[in-house]
Amino acid sequence: MGILSVLALPLLLLGISGIIYIYQSVRWLLSKSAVQNKVVVITDAISGLGKECSRVFHAGGARLVLCGRTWEKLEALYDALISVTDPSVTYAPKLILLDITDISCIRDVAKEILNCYGCVDILINNASMKVKGAVQSISLELDKKIMDANYFGPITLTKAILPNMISRRTGQIVLINSIQGKIGIPFRAAYAASKHAAVGFFDCLRAEMEEFDISVSTVSPTFICSYHRPPAPGNWEASIWKFFFRKVSYGVHPVEVAEEVLATVSRKKQEVLMANPIPRAAVYIRTFFPELFFAIVASGIRERLKTEEEN
Repeated sequence: MGILSVLALPLLLLGISGIIYIYQSVRWLLSKSAVQNKVVVITDAISGLGKECSRVFHAGGARLVLCGRTWEKLEALYDALISVTDPSVTYAPKLILLDITDISCIRDVAKEILNCYGCVDILINNASMKVKGAVQSISLELDKKIMDANYFGPITLTKAILPNMISRRTGQIVLINSIQGKIGIPFRAAYAASKHAAVGFFDCLRAEMEEFDISVSTVSPTFICSYHRPPAPGNWEASIWKFFFRKVSYGVHPVEVAEEVLATVSRKKQEVLMANPIPRAAVYIRTFFPELFFAIVASGIRERLKTEEEN
């Protein structure tokens, strides 16, 4: 009896771990099977997240069309993908040059994309551009460039691909957005505005496309980074402002986001927020207690200005 009591907890933990492992394995296999033989278009495939999305969808047997601004980087990605997979169960990716900020060329590029396989099953809008600075220090030209990259570019490509999906009455459109499409963080006004605009467009598109059996998903992580950085030293670390937003700067790894995108496509999720509890709470506070949210943000601005003056 005594031995059984001692072994009960380790055995229980082992059993739970085994169940979780089996569940994750089955989920991964189902996610892979959902994209097998599907034509998947990924914009900005040469970015960190784009590469990881390319990896997981290629491993799942998707017929990839990879878009990027630099041909050499696209070729390097192509070589990396085909070198680690079995060519008997995967397809060699197609490569397309695309600058998402060049709005006038997107429709022609969309025709090239459609010519690859004659259709598009899944469009992943991944391209994005960031800028940080006070509103008065960012030029209107840069504001427009951010809007082109984060809003007009993705919706122009989506509109160009959409008729093909509608005629076939099938398809999936994924927008990889940001938590800043939900809340505005100071000194990122242009970026937050473009992300809010994109969320509004794709929310409307989701409702309109339901009758055609076309699913629209948004995946909104906090900050996508390649490693976790320790918080910067200083007294401001202890403030309510920093406590509220500090984990936004830590972000999530591209591998995590890519795997979530695959799961989102497989399960046809409508909206995914990838955030730690603190920034997730900020979204709810902004919605239900806006005055409290604005007060916290304002206190952060005052503290930042004070810190800059002291330095």
